[in-house]
Amino acid sequence: MEKVTVAAVQAAPVFLDRDATVEKACGLVDEAARQGARLVVFPEAFVPTYPDWVWRLTPWELRAGELYARLFDQAVVVGDRATEMLGAAARRNGCYLSIGVNERESRGSTLYDAQLLLGPDGEVLGRHRKLASTGAEGLVWGVGDGSDLTGVDTAFGRLGGLTAWENYLPLARAALYGQAVDVYLAPTWDSSEVWTSTLRHIAKEGRVYVIGVNSCIRASDVPADVPFRDEIYGDDDGWLATGNSAIVGPEGEVLAGPVAEKERILYAEVDADHARASRHAFDPVGQHGRPDVFRLEVDFASRAQVRFSGQPGA
Repeated sequence: MEKVTVAAVQAAPVFLDRDATVEKACGLVDEAARQGARLVVFPEAFVPTYPDWVWRLTPWELRAGELYARLFDQAVVVGDRATEMLGAAARRNGCYLSIGVNERESRGSTLYDAQLLLGPDGEVLGRHRKLASTGAEGLVWGVGDGSDLTGVDTAFGRLGGLTAWENYLPLARAALYGQAVDVYLAPTWDSSEVWTSTLRHIAKEGRVYVIGVNSCIRASDVPADVPFRDEIYGDDDGWLATGNSAIVGPEGEVLAGPVAEKERILYAEVDADHARASRHAFDPVGQHGRPDVFRLEVDFASRAQVRFSGQPGA
């Protein structure tokens, strides 16, 4: 396995503006690549922003509906111009790019909290839709299924990951450990001090490198044209998310960060051979997993509610 530099991009999205956020992201990919990064990771739902208002408003009220309509309009459809721009950034820099998006299907009416992985050729290599929306998030996002709970092989190890509080699902983590993930991506909106402990626990439990990255955005970053902006966020300089991003090694050691309350790109070197060797001491789904006692069955099937066969009108 090659040793490579990875980057965790802690930044503020351009709130509810898909194209401007993608343009900013592409510039940050360029910046990270100039520092030698071969893998660049962005936060949860970065494009066009995490729907922070779900924690501030009463469900089903008019204001929540108008904000949802804006989010839906600005969501990403895989294969659209936004995806092409992100792919172009990955391609011109010869790097892998993981970025959180609010995603919808071209003919669908459900939004998903999805993390896209684009390869050095600019193609979408993978997409993970969050399996379990937490609390009020369920008013905005649908849930994914097991079809994208998979890893992707690279020259510097196997990539995989979970989003935000999915990482508190022990069986979901085990599903990734069982696929021998070496570099574990953990984008989030959780700015708490405890989150760093979560990243360190996952790293040592799975003997993986963990890249934990969050947005860093103030109320003052919310544009004036956002519906009900002053009512919801006021004129103060309070934080929606403070960041607290970090990169952790397979022994639980913090390699970069945590950093909070500022936009920053964190860098660290990862060595998949080191991660794999460390599993000699502890392998949660291998020699220490006790398959005679514990077994996990993962269903990779797609769970689309409507399936079409044959030709229309046939």
